[in-house]
Amino acid sequence: MERLVVAQLAQLVPAALNCGLMGVMQSIKELFRIGYGPSSSHTMAPRRAAELFAARNPQAAAFRLTLYGSLAATGRGHMTDSAVLQALAPRLVDIIWKPEAALPLHPNGMEFEALDAAGAAQDFWRVYSSGGGALLDENAADTAPIIYPLNTMNEILRRCTASGQTFWEYVEACEGPEIWDFLAEVRKVMYAAVQRGIHAEGVLPGGLGVSRRAWQFYRKIMLAGGHLVREGYLPAYALAVAEENATGGLIVTAPTCGSCGVLPAVLRHIEDTVETSEIHVLRALATAGLIGNLIKANASISGAEVGCQGEIGAACAMAAAAGAQLMGASIRQIEYAAEMGLEHHLGLTCDPVNGLVQIPCIERNVFAATRALDCATFAVYSDGSHRVSFDEVVMVMKQTGQDLPKLYRETAEGGLAITYRFPKRN
Repeated sequence: MERLVVAQLAQLVPAALNCGLMGVMQSIKELFRIGYGPSSSHTMAPRRAAELFAARNPQAAAFRLTLYGSLAATGRGHMTDSAVLQALAPRLVDIIWKPEAALPLHPNGMEFEALDAAGAAQDFWRVYSSGGGALLDENAADTAPIIYPLNTMNEILRRCTASGQTFWEYVEACEGPEIWDFLAEVRKVMYAAVQRGIHAEGVLPGGLGVSRRAWQFYRKIMLAGGHLVREGYLPAYALAVAEENATGGLIVTAPTCGSCGVLPAVLRHIEDTVETSEIHVLRALATAGLIGNLIKANASISGAEVGCQGEIGAACAMAAAAGAQLMGASIRQIEYAAEMGLEHHLGLTCDPVNGLVQIPCIERNVFAATRALDCATFAVYSDGSHRVSFDEVVMVMKQTGQDLPKLYRETAEGGLAITYRFPKRN
């Protein structure tokens, strides 16, 4: 019955709405994407777009790709060119970089052209990387079903309060029971990234000379004993996943590649310290996905659009909600934890050094995981009452992101990206 109501509501939504536009709540499968780093918007989405365009033009002799805005400004550091070249190989690809220009719908714009043997364009496609690995085609009708009939936290809270449902039960009602198999795979990939990361050593690629630190943290905490053991594994886990992402490893966007270490670190840490079954972790993942979906639908999870508050801030909110649920919180306390996780990242800029997802991105995963756990604990200690709602913070985050100067929105034109001068190699 629930799925029928959702399907009926979906028919009322204009077909022209695209998955990257605001206010549309689709499946959390669109939020938790399994793929290779280092960037969901700059690596995963361009690779996918290139694969789709190549499949559409199998007879093309070569391709031309023009990258705009943030994609052009930090694309080399994010390995955009490498991802596209791999997807379009073995044919030649001419990549044109236009960081100073912007297309109308989103800062991450791309234009693909399929060329014949004489170099004449045979096909053209303008598409946007709208955040978290999603693609937005300005000319294509969105055929993906709208899964969630309610678009705000306040509406969902009222619904769950009236029905007695938890957030994860609401997710199951909207997504169907098959969501649990998907989330089980998400958990598997997340934890595999943790395991790889805490045992790997060496220097991260990109030329900044940043060394992996997860193994050192993990080893020292193992030898430390006492209170440090409980607290130290959390940053080790966050480092592990963020460093795996920086090397182009297999991760889950949560909600992006750049913030992929926060949620798995909190989940794994709680499993370490409190007896927790797999099904309870999957239910926490469902709640985290709902929180991320609300942020994605009503604001943005794109660093190029709203700064790092949309990535790390959203990840912290998702992890705080998941953590609070695993601690036995009520839905009001979970909403409070998520609100704090996002509120205390408002205004966070996206200024990656050399366009790489390393400085300051990796450490931000660590501190956001720590803050998420603090938010969850604080919310559980409270009765869940607070002045500022989650929906209001999401609105403020969106407006703050729009007010941020472009140089602080993943263009590497300001902040740490120009202040820190790393040693140049001969």
